[in-house]
Order: sequence, then C-alpha cells, then structure tokens
Amino acid sequence: MSSSGNGHLEPGEHTALLGHIGHRSSSVSGLTPHEQTEHGSHHHHLKDDRVWVRWPLHVARLTWLTLVRDYVNVLLIFVPLGIIAGVLHWDSSAIFVLNFLAIVPLASLLSFATEELAATMGQALGGLMNATFGNAVELIVSIIALKDRQIRVVQASMLGSILSNILLVLGCCFLVGGLRHSEQSFNSTVASTMSSLMAVASASLIIPATLYAALSQSEKSARDNILTLSHGTSIILLIIYVMYLYFQLRSHAYLFEECNDAENSNGGGEEEEEEEEEERLLNPWAATVVLIVVTILVAICADYLVGSIDSIVKKTGMSKTFIGLVLIPIVGNAAEHVTAVVVAYKDKMDLAIGVAIGSSLQIALFVTPFLVILGWIMDIEMTLHFQTFETVAFFISGLVVTLLIQDGKSNYLEGGMCLGMYLILALAFYVYPDDVSDGAGIFSKLLN
Repeated sequence: MSSSGNGHLEPGEHTALLGHIGHRSSSVSGLTPHEQTEHGSHHHHLKDDRVWVRWPLHVARLTWLTLVRDYVNVLLIFVPLGIIAGVLHWDSSAIFVLNFLAIVPLASLLSFATEELAATMGQALGGLMNATFGNAVELIVSIIALKDRQIRVVQASMLGSILSNILLVLGCCFLVGGLRHSEQSFNSTVASTMSSLMAVASASLIIPATLYAALSQSEKSARDNILTLSHGTSIILLIIYVMYLYFQLRSHAYLFEECNDAENSNGGGEEEEEEEEEERLLNPWAATVVLIVVTILVAICADYLVGSIDSIVKKTGMSKTFIGLVLIPIVGNAAEHVTAVVVAYKDKMDLAIGVAIGSSLQIALFVTPFLVILGWIMDIEMTLHFQTFETVAFFISGLVVTLLIQDGKSNYLEGGMCLGMYLILALAFYVYPDDVSDGAGIFSKLLN
C-alpha cells in the first residue's frame, strides 16, 4: 500500500508530503544513532515484561523518532516560551513573536500526525482526513480570532492563505523547478478543474461586494441582506466542496491517478524505494494522541498570538489586514511551502500543483464558509463581504493563475510572474489602512 501514491492531488496532500519527507529522512540516514535507536532499544524494551518500564520506554522512543524526523522541530523550544510569555503578560511584541515561531513546528507536527493517521484509513477516508486537517492551524487561529470578534483578522487571514498558496507557493514551485528543468508539465485536466473551482470561489466574494454597493443607500437592508446572502452562499460552497471531494476521490479518481502512473513508470527505482519506506512511524492510537496534544498547543499559542495583535498594531503601525494577510499565513503554511518547492525541484509538478492550489481550494470552499456558518451560530456577523480592494485582488490573482496553468506547462518566467504579483499585493496591503471606508462605511465600522 502506498499512501502517497493513492492520489497525489488530494486536497490536503501537503500533509502527506510532510510525512513522506519525514520517512525519507529517517530511512536514508543509514546506521546512525537514529537507526540504532530503532533497531536496538526497540527490541530491548518490547521484551521487558514490566509494563511500567515497557510503555514509558516505548512512548519515549516514539517521541524521539517523531521529533528528529524534521529539522523544523528545533523551533519547538518556542512553544513553552510563548505560553510562558502569554501567562506572565510579557511585552506584546515578545508574545507575538514567540507564539508566531511556536506555531510553525506545531503545524508541521499536525500535518505529520494527520498523514500517519490517514494512511491507515484507506484512500477515500484518508483523503477526507487530510482535507479536514490540511489547514487546521489557519482554522484554529481564525476561530479564536472570530471568538474575539477580530473579523478583520479572520477575513484577511483567509484571503492571505489563498493568495500565499496560489501566488507565493506556486510561484516558488514554478521558479525553482524551472531553473532546473527548461519546461515542466502537469495534468492540465486537473489544473483546469481546480481553476474552475477557484473561479466559483472568486464569484462568491464578488457577488456580496457588488450587492452591497447596490444596496449601500439603505443601511439596514444592506446589512441584513448581505448576512442572508453570506449564510446561503456558505452552505452552497460547502456542498460544492463535498462534491469536489467525491469527484476527486471516488467517481473521477482515474483523472487524478493517470499522471501518477506515468510518474511511477518514469521513476521505478525511486518508487520501489518509497514502497520500502512505507512502514508507518506512529500507529493510529499514537497519531491520535499527537493530534490532540498538538491541536491543544496550537489553540493556546494562537490565543496568545491573536490577543497580542491589537498592541502590535498600535506599536508598529502595521494594519490588522497586513498581519492577517501576510504574516499569519506564513505561520500555518511554512513547512508545507518548503515541501512543495522540494517536490517541484524533483519535477513532480502534479504533486506541487495539488499542494498549492488544493490548499487554496480548501480555504475558499471549506474553511471560509465554515467560519461564516460558525459566526452565524455564535451570533457574530462574519460575512463573505470583503472590502472592494480585497475582492478585486483575489479576482485578479485567480485570473493570473488560471491563465498560467491552463496550458499544463510551466517555466521559471511564469514563477517570476506569480512572485511579482504576490509582492505587489503584499506592498499594496502594507499601505492599505484598516479604517478605509467601503461604500457607506457600514461594514468598516462592523469589522473594526
């Protein structure tokens, strides 16, 4: 069984990549202390009849192997520091930076544990698992921000996650891959399907913005009608997302597997090596425990991170929009970003496209509608009405990416275009104030 070969374009495939790289790094290390630990102490402590000796040793061994599988886990030292900073009410800048750095390795661990658990569930359920937890960090941060009524931060982080994936990550993949290979190709059918879904997601933001402009003379009706439209649209988007999962994992899975078969035939030796590495590090129970513990730690660190944003805005002059749009997406996606670029460098562009655009679709069709409905339940007026400038930025970005991937080929120039577009938008949002009036200014008051 090969979990990484089940569907390279699963919506949450970046989690599979992390697990994949983790296994590779452990297997190619030869007879290092890592391997000796695995082959020596493993048998020693399993033969011990004393339960109180056997289990602690087993847990310690799994913890050690999990921690040494990825260099980014060095940053775990910031987790206790970030929590202590929050508890003791240190300077807001210190709280923000420490918890910002703490969430990066926690996101990596969350992805790794998700893949370990998903690999034992079969393709369909595993794909759903990956899709659900694929953007867990952004979801947790956004739920906490929503609870604190930081709607500006929630909307900006959702839009920022989408833009960083389709422009920054995809641009880096095209650029790095293009510098090594003159031209790279990928499954254009899959790419066009994803582009169409991204167009639907763009429309779901454009329609509320245009309706708001049309109703701006009537404040009461505009507010109520936008809420009604957002709630209905969110439910429809979630239904489309479920259809997309079924389309990808069941009814039309062959579309997503054709390119993988071609890859396997081109790199048979490497594929056999990957098969040998397929033994999972964590069993389902251990993976579940890791998921629960890491999710709790992410929630605690995210709580302190979000709580320090107001002070950071006052001290530095940065807008909430910029923090949510540029900084927070870096936290949740750093490990996956690196993984996608490594895969593109190895000329596995279908996998890279799946990470970049698939992750964006999760945010646009699942996470954002889910947060709107959650706000509805919590009686918080979270809507799909983004400010006009943000909506236009999203639409243009989606249009650029659609034009770039529709031919099924990529090169370094296209990567440069994506990165240039992202930097232009980041610069624009850096100088974009939070208190800008949008139409009659109803929602600028509501969101700040």
